Amino acid sequence: MPWWSWRPGHAGGGEPESRGGTSTDSAVRPGVVTPPAQREPERSIPAVELPPEVAPVTLRRVGDALDMLDIRYLADGDGSLLAMWERHAVLFTLEGPEDEILVMRARPHSTVPPDWADRAYRVVNEWNHTRRFCKAYVGDPTERGQLPIYAELQVPLGSGAHDALLVEMLDCGAAVATSFVDWLHDEGALL
Repeated sequence: MPWWSWRPGHAGGGEPESRGGTSTDSAVRPGVVTPPAQREPERSIPAVELPPEVAPVTLRRVGDALDMLDIRYLADGDGSLLAMWERHAVLFTLEGPEDEILVMRARPHSTVPPDWADRAYRVVNEWNHTRRFCKAYVGDPTERGQLPIYAELQVPLGSGAHDALLVEMLDCGAAVATSFVDWLHDEGALL
């Protein structure tokens, strides 16, 4: 079994090994793999100096980007923006411990009767297996017992975003939401 010398950044860490197959540390035996030490996950994103054209994503910037896209929206009291179309609505909000995750959550106005639950799960799974953006799910029953259907896209933006990128992401989210609802009414045959 060949032995390679240790280099900085070696995934296994540890001490350098000699070329002769013996270790400089008597606790390490040839042929025995010691797993790397477990790392604690970082609790927050380290502060980074943003270039002048990149800025933190705020709800105000999201609203400005929606204005640029000519998407009309309402602001609710919880700090979210709601855009309404003929067959669906899209909630644009920031979530996460530091409001660093841009969330676009689409919901068709139509709901599914509870006896169609199995069908709803099959249709949602088909969407999720064949599409890259907006993952769909069946929500909890409404007050009337109906099942809402959602599609959601979450983008972590703790490092900020350029205005053009933010506009492009919101445009993509709105377009895919419309495609999702159209698909549910047509090919998905659920609504």
